[in-house]
Amino acid sequence: MQNIKNTPIGLIGLGAMGKGMAESLRNAGYLVYVYDVRPEVSTEFAAAGGVACASPAEVAKHCQTVISVVVNAEQTEHVLFGVGGASVAQDQADSNAVAFAMKKGSVFVMCSTVNPAWSVSLEKKLSDMGILYLDAPISGGSAKAKTGQITMMTSGSDEAYLVCEHALNAMSAKVYKLGDKAGAGSKVKVINQLLAGVHIAAAAEAMALGIREGVNPESLYEVITHSAGNSWMFENRMPHVINSDYTPLSAVDIFVKDLGLVLDMARSTKFPLPLSSTAHQMFMQASSAGFAKEDDSAVIKIFPGIELPKPQQKK
Repeated sequence: MQNIKNTPIGLIGLGAMGKGMAESLRNAGYLVYVYDVRPEVSTEFAAAGGVACASPAEVAKHCQTVISVVVNAEQTEHVLFGVGGASVAQDQADSNAVAFAMKKGSVFVMCSTVNPAWSVSLEKKLSDMGILYLDAPISGGSAKAKTGQITMMTSGSDEAYLVCEHALNAMSAKVYKLGDKAGAGSKVKVINQLLAGVHIAAAAEAMALGIREGVNPESLYEVITHSAGNSWMFENRMPHVINSDYTPLSAVDIFVKDLGLVLDMARSTKFPLPLSSTAHQMFMQASSAGFAKEDDSAVIKIFPGIELPKPQQKK
């Protein structure tokens, strides 16, 4: 068994998923170097064990593996290359950027949901700099991140896995190896998001219809979650509606982005996705109506003529 006690490892992005992943690495025995754009979040994490860094480059200087858990491709490029993204020349390196601070043979683990073609191009860019790359989108939510039970959809070279495989297992219930090159992991994650987005939209539509027809929302939830029409998303998201709690665990705008990626991927091969297109328009409508930063279950607010449950009075 590999002894990893106090082995340095880096993680950038201490959001809902990243913080839990960093905690799982710490619990496994790693010395976790962290960076977040909110310095107080890094400091809070380090107070319980770990090292808070002042820049992404500081993380990279200490760690052979750097895990990035930021929102999208744009933020990933900023972490790696600084202002200007991937177009920045090495002789114009941003001193705060990861790619210019990583040692050759180190591995960058990219956990965001991105266009697969972009991930392929990033692997080439980093390879030219002597850096290994793992395309490794994640799923499971913040609760599973805290307990090391997320799912990772990965693809990359054997050399990359050799460097970071133990760390992946420390964060995950299951690490799927989907290919020896970047792109396959992101394709599977995009397809997962197709289903997630469509299921949330369908769950909201069903609950909205029930409310319109005068069915008690709690009774409807009880019946559906014990019937063939249930889905994981219905069971997980509709309590947010019943409790009128739209505190974002995954925001409406996440699915504006992710279903947009679904449609972009399909458009490149002229593949029709009628359900995805409709769900995307539903999230777009919710976003433009002012619910962009609310929980994705707030897509139910686009339906007219229904009275949604109100927040329960605290006793």
